[in-house]
Amino acid sequence: MSEQSPLDLAEGDPFGPHNLPYGVFTTADEPERRRVGVRVGSHVLDAGAAARALGSPYAALLDQPSLRPLLTAGRTAWRDVRRALTAWVTVPAHRPDIEPLLHPVGEVALHLPYEVADYVDFYASENHATNVGRIFRPDGDALTPNWKHLPIGYHGRSGTVVVSGTDIPRPLGQRRPPGAENPSFGPSVKLDIEAEVGFVVGVPSERGRPVPLGSFRDHVFGVSLLNDWSARDIQAWEYVPLGPFLGKSFATSVSAWVTPLEALDAARTAPPARDVAPLPYLDDAAEEEQGGLDLRITVSVNGHVIAEPPFATMYWTAAQQLAHMTVNGASLRTGDLYGSGTVSGPETHQRGSLLELTWNGRDPLELPEGKRTFLEDGDVVTMTAWAPGPDGTRVGLGEVTGRIVPPHA
Repeated sequence: MSEQSPLDLAEGDPFGPHNLPYGVFTTADEPERRRVGVRVGSHVLDAGAAARALGSPYAALLDQPSLRPLLTAGRTAWRDVRRALTAWVTVPAHRPDIEPLLHPVGEVALHLPYEVADYVDFYASENHATNVGRIFRPDGDALTPNWKHLPIGYHGRSGTVVVSGTDIPRPLGQRRPPGAENPSFGPSVKLDIEAEVGFVVGVPSERGRPVPLGSFRDHVFGVSLLNDWSARDIQAWEYVPLGPFLGKSFATSVSAWVTPLEALDAARTAPPARDVAPLPYLDDAAEEEQGGLDLRITVSVNGHVIAEPPFATMYWTAAQQLAHMTVNGASLRTGDLYGSGTVSGPETHQRGSLLELTWNGRDPLELPEGKRTFLEDGDVVTMTAWAPGPDGTRVGLGEVTGRIVPPHA
């Protein structure tokens, strides 16, 4: 009996030909040679080698150590390359050329697939913003007056965006304990997670020219899961009167896989109803494309599921965030990454941060290894997600994982 081909996937495999996310990998025998790969089931296809083997005109985009050439190529190229890849992994005549170029995903090292240019993070879940407001302003309005008029965000630190699997040293900084007159210095004692979705920009824009809602797909290539690690005690002391700084900038983890927007067409959905009319540049009521995405996220700590945040509940869409991010004339660069903000649903088990899940430490989580309010050294946080695909399939978004380690000496 002949051995089963890696291309003979089980029915419903979330990494089937309907998905084909991109990444960058190396092999044990060539650890310095980075290559663009495409995930197919439990294997990674060397996309550049496949393009060369089949004489494809897309070899110049795929036979690269980074996704950058593909990102800059634009929407037409993204579509055409995706169609070619689909044919390569589904047409039986291509199997003799393709099968030798497949590597088991467990036997390769995955890397950050593009150089992050700028990093922006938003605050776009009404449920999350309301919970945070109730925690810190129990006697005031949960939402700030501007929240329903614009997507609030902050400009982060691109140099500390790391790929899934990278250890996260506990950050050091100033924090003032409750009741203390002066701050102290030391490792964060309120280290948190934020379950988010990241959007990867491919095509840049000209400085001074805002990107309108309808041009979202002309600039954004795809999505990755994102964990915006947060030191809540450092953040609480430093962020008045400006925004997040050391409480956020120490690390942001992203999945090694970038799922192209086209793979998520079946997951498009209408955003929640808005009770405040947005200004014209953010008004998506007349837009042809529904701006929401139905992504189902699962958050685990040490293998134990603690939350299942639904991305479909996000108040501000990625297109609105992009429009707001550029409306002042700020330009986009290839490799820009922007985070959705913490994804939280209306139910307790749908909250995307420990701050909300434990109500700032008041209600500890019961885990098999003990109670948790915030993260302890050695804790491993893993986020996975899937989206509805065509014909009842699921589109896997991979995972983003990180282990908390003590601060560097």
